[in-house]
Amino acid sequence: MPAGRSGVSAVGNSAAVDSARALKTLVAYVRDGSVFVSRGKAEVRVAGGRGWSRPRWSPDGELIAALKGSQLWTMKADGTGKRRVTSRAASGPSWAPDGESIAFSSVSCSGGPGVYAISATERGAVPEVLFPSYCRGEQLPPEPVVAAKTGGSVKERLRVDDAVAWSPDGSKVAFRGGDCESVYDSCLSVGDVASGGERTVAAYGGGGLENAGFAVVPSWRGDGGRLAWTAYERGKRALHVVEYDTVSGVRRDVGVAQDREFAYLDESRGVVTGSFKGGSWVMIVDLDGGGRVAFHRGSQPSVQPGK
Repeated sequence: MPAGRSGVSAVGNSAAVDSARALKTLVAYVRDGSVFVSRGKAEVRVAGGRGWSRPRWSPDGELIAALKGSQLWTMKADGTGKRRVTSRAASGPSWAPDGESIAFSSVSCSGGPGVYAISATERGAVPEVLFPSYCRGEQLPPEPVVAAKTGGSVKERLRVDDAVAWSPDGSKVAFRGGDCESVYDSCLSVGDVASGGERTVAAYGGGGLENAGFAVVPSWRGDGGRLAWTAYERGKRALHVVEYDTVSGVRRDVGVAQDREFAYLDESRGVVTGSFKGGSWVMIVDLDGGGRVAFHRGSQPSVQPGK
């Protein structure tokens, strides 16, 4: 990966630089609608022209899936070889562990949000329904026309963010909504790919609950032992990150208020979008001690695996 490009600025904060130099892997993130990658002081813009969002590294760390507007694209780690994967309006992609497929969210046969998988390599591939399971085998609904999401607060944009997360072992997908929406006003589900069954891991409003809020943008730890997401609870807690033990069900808050879009670096550290210097910055967060340091101005971080 080249060290940098002309016109691409680097963060000058010495503490940020010292911490960033400890990273052995690249982090992809978004600033002003462009995708950047960095592991230290220098950063490289790999997708410009605005309109880009939700970059996600492939399991081998060689490719990046991202949204341009509402379309799903892939590119090489240096930004070359850009290719549109589907014309179906998509949200928040996530790679299968074998790198052969990419999951994304789009309208389902029921008219609500659904989860699809599509080949990462086959041109003209047809998406396959993962959830809801009763849509499997049904004719795909017409491709929706989605207006660009502009304006509104960060909280309001996140409330309807349909980013998905494929588990490291390939057996599950975490996603906003699901069957639980028949009971709750807002919820987060973990679906079993083989059986199509769903399990609710976070719920707000309805079903006897009065905790209006939402849980979005899930992220798995590399060993699958933890699942983190961005949460909000009206009148009680601002935007924050929740970490969930997938075995015991115990959950805890990590980071500080207004943190969002968490991704794991390893078992003890992560990167998160936080508030710094009056704007959104990618922050490196110590999950045990709570320490944090600014990395680069931007949001929506994704950590390159396998490097």
